[in-house]
Amino acid sequence: MSRRVFVTGLGAVSSVGLGRRAFWESLAAGRSGASPVEGFETGSIGRTIACEIKDFRARDWMTAAEARRMGRCSQFAVAAARMAVEDAGIPAALLATERTAVVVGTTMGEADVIRELESAWIHRGEEAVKTRTINRYGTTLLPIHVARAFGAHGMTQTLPAACAAGNYAIGFAADQIRAGRADVAITGASEIIEKLQFAGFARLGAIAPERCQPFDKNRKGLLVGEGAGMMMLESEEHARARGARILAEIGGYGLACDAHHITRPHPEGEGSVQAMRRAIEASGLQPDDVDFVNAHGTGTDANDKVEALVMHKVFGARGASVPISSMKSMIGHCMGAASALEAVSCVESIATGLLPPTIGYETPDPDCVLDLVTGGARRAKADVVLNNALAFGGYDAVLLLAREGVLPDTVGRR
Repeated sequence: MSRRVFVTGLGAVSSVGLGRRAFWESLAAGRSGASPVEGFETGSIGRTIACEIKDFRARDWMTAAEARRMGRCSQFAVAAARMAVEDAGIPAALLATERTAVVVGTTMGEADVIRELESAWIHRGEEAVKTRTINRYGTTLLPIHVARAFGAHGMTQTLPAACAAGNYAIGFAADQIRAGRADVAITGASEIIEKLQFAGFARLGAIAPERCQPFDKNRKGLLVGEGAGMMMLESEEHARARGARILAEIGGYGLACDAHHITRPHPEGEGSVQAMRRAIEASGLQPDDVDFVNAHGTGTDANDKVEALVMHKVFGARGASVPISSMKSMIGHCMGAASALEAVSCVESIATGLLPPTIGYETPDPDCVLDLVTGGARRAKADVVLNNALAFGGYDAVLLLAREGVLPDTVGRR
């Protein structure tokens, strides 16, 4: 069984805006979410700038009791899910069934709860660890909290697939619908900034001092970000029956592993090439059909150089002319949530025909010869879009999204 899967709602919690409209307007305008970190002390780390969310209030999206049951990562996920459901205009009764799946990706999950547990145990002893804190711990809780918010009784799944978790989650959720295991799915990914991972990236020398400049010759690294991107997915039959507005269609996705190094990509981009080609092939398309690529584009030397090489390997003579852009120049690297927020942006590009820019780009790099969208958003055809997630450890996940009616009947068959 293979059913078509449509995107009918979007939600975003990000450093450049809360909600679909604010998020997209900021991206299209090229606004940066970078600012000094306020959530923890950074003096000993040597880096002070991140794309931190400072205007999020959990109680705007859930009751006080619900908020107390969750860590910040789950709060982001539930808020973005509520946004996506509201955007889809789907009746609550259609979600409170065993035919609703919930799939959420992350890297570290409830990292703030881990910090609370660690602090209590180390400084005050095990007797100081409170049951309420323990009950908020665990990445498995992210989809559970989302499911409880809507009374969804279908399958739930957490996918902790490093910084490719968003694409993994969306692809897996779409598979549940294609296979007939679900009619609708609430899916995406969530991540928060915590001192542990911030310091870790700083120790690796991967964090830029002030700004992220993907593909620029003088790039100095990434900026850590946080947030959540969520989508409402529906089978074609379900969406048509309720007269849903179709924003985009989920095509195929490609997965691969570099099997090379824990932090560096394969120098020839072997896993990335496979993942991109598999996503295109699984969608019944050819490389020439792709209109736009949302880059992984971290702003680190190795990632950007290899991703540029991969573009030329996948697209051949078109490698330097397929429009490409990196959202991480604005929202930072949101780890597990990165490709989920970027997938939301890809759907907006399909819906509006507008490609958001890569900001901070100043000096061309001869190792990155690309048609980078710079100097403002670009009006262009965006019927078929690739969303790249090329994570640490060689986790490569690439998702193809398309305008309704563009994909052939073989879509989703792998």
